[in-house]
Amino acid sequence: MRYDFDELIDRSGTNAANVEGFPRPEGCPPDADFIRMWVADMDFAVAPEILSAVSRRLDRRILGYTGMYDGGYVRALRGWCRRMYGWDFPEEQLLTTPGVVYALVQFVEDLVAPGEKVLTMTPAYSQFLRAATHSGVELLRSPLRRGADGRFEIDFADFEKKAADPKTKLLLLCNPHNPTGRVWTEEELREIGRIAVENGLFIVSDEIHCDLLRSGLRHTPMAKLLPDYPRLATCMSASKTFNLAGLLMSAVIIRDPEERERFRFRAKACGMLNPLSLTAHEAAYEQGGEWLRALKGYLDENFALLDAFLKRELPGAVFTVPEATYLAWVDLRKCLPGVEDLDAFFAERARVITESGNRNFVDDAEGFVRLNLALPRARLREGLERMRDAIHSFES
Repeated sequence: MRYDFDELIDRSGTNAANVEGFPRPEGCPPDADFIRMWVADMDFAVAPEILSAVSRRLDRRILGYTGMYDGGYVRALRGWCRRMYGWDFPEEQLLTTPGVVYALVQFVEDLVAPGEKVLTMTPAYSQFLRAATHSGVELLRSPLRRGADGRFEIDFADFEKKAADPKTKLLLLCNPHNPTGRVWTEEELREIGRIAVENGLFIVSDEIHCDLLRSGLRHTPMAKLLPDYPRLATCMSASKTFNLAGLLMSAVIIRDPEERERFRFRAKACGMLNPLSLTAHEAAYEQGGEWLRALKGYLDENFALLDAFLKRELPGAVFTVPEATYLAWVDLRKCLPGVEDLDAFFAERARVITESGNRNFVDDAEGFVRLNLALPRARLREGLERMRDAIHSFES
């Protein structure tokens, strides 16, 4: 089956955050044609296999209170994990939330007392900081180092020192990493695990981008490498992989029975299921493999286009094709020195909506911009040309 990722789909009038959720520059006409490269969802149609499953569920005509009574979703998710990662988990460890962010907030609330600390690596997704500030605790940051080849690496000396702080209780691990797109190697994950275990940290591994790797690469769950460590939870979802974010459903796999019951009791929306979400996620894991392979091939080509474009048109930009995600992390400090608000710059001068590092991420992100490449190639090409022209105009 051929999937058309070049199709231009009109998302106006759907209450899409991607379309309606950004503040338009002052004086901008309401019909201005923006190219949107910001919110981390895709401008691609959901796989027809998933849409067909949801349509059949709608044909049943009743959308009442829903639970996982027949076990179909659990079997689908566990089967996907075995096929994709060579990893499995006991059914009783699985809980659901409306999203991974909900789970992160709840874990910090459950496991970190006032005066204690949460550890993560930076630059980090802004919700990691919000999860800490929600509970009034400190987010301890271990900066990643960038090598000469542009690849981000863990500073293990710094990481271990901060993990050994007796006030550090929880590690928020992003695997693969957002925003840099690093897929942590098995060796790196084992070292992270060693340090966390030796210091008794509870590990929450956010693995929501785990399926969106460049073709040929493979994700390794932290839980696979620490099969006997009880203080570990894994968060994942089909939402990023299959463009289902609006259906609000994520899997939270918690080993520790005490924390699992606490989480189940205290989480504000744990176990609340939308029947269409349940159907869509089950179909994604059972029938979405072919669509995902096609998607990854298309994204590979979009990243190749971006890489070649920057080298040719904006050699001052520093960029390395990420190993995962559909998000590009581009260093524009040499191109736009002195520009503090990159989002406003590109919105006003290029009609391109971006996510700048200093406004949307935690630490070590000044002068960077995150670009969502999950859009039709013609729109990507036009967006890059607009950004180039705006930068050249600034430079002149």
